[in-house]
Amino acid sequence: MERKTEGLKALGAKTVYTVDYAPQLLECFENQHPGNDYWVRFNCPEFTTLCPVTGQPDFAEIRISYIPDKKMVESKSLKLYLTSFRNHGDFHEDVVNIIMKDLIKLMAPKYIEVTGFFTPRGGISIYPYANYGRPGTRWEALAEKRLEAHE
Repeated sequence: MERKTEGLKALGAKTVYTVDYAPQLLECFENQHPGNDYWVRFNCPEFTTLCPVTGQPDFAEIRISYIPDKKMVESKSLKLYLTSFRNHGDFHEDVVNIIMKDLIKLMAPKYIEVTGFFTPRGGISIYPYANYGRPGTRWEALAEKRLEAHE
């Protein structure tokens, strides 16, 4: 199946970068293997956002891993969405949780986790981690297990 038939707007179009946080940029498509449980992982090593207090740039590597259900996030739209944080001011922990919640809203995955490896500010690195497993399923138990074992 060609992705263009699924109503995707970003894929194959001229890239236009948004200057502030824009969750509406996220697009999804149908998972062709909804009966299979498998991981999808994204790594964004050049993520930037702004400190909400000083306005100075913060740099991070954002890692997203999820087990899809019926929908999957389209990668170019994800890139544009992550770039939209460039002029947005939020604390590191908030950024990771916002990304996770926006992706849950978009595609309702079985399981998802988001980690931010932020470069040092004031001599301290911050690595926030957030995860979610669909309530009432084995994925909820996986989320609890991975959170408890997180280093």
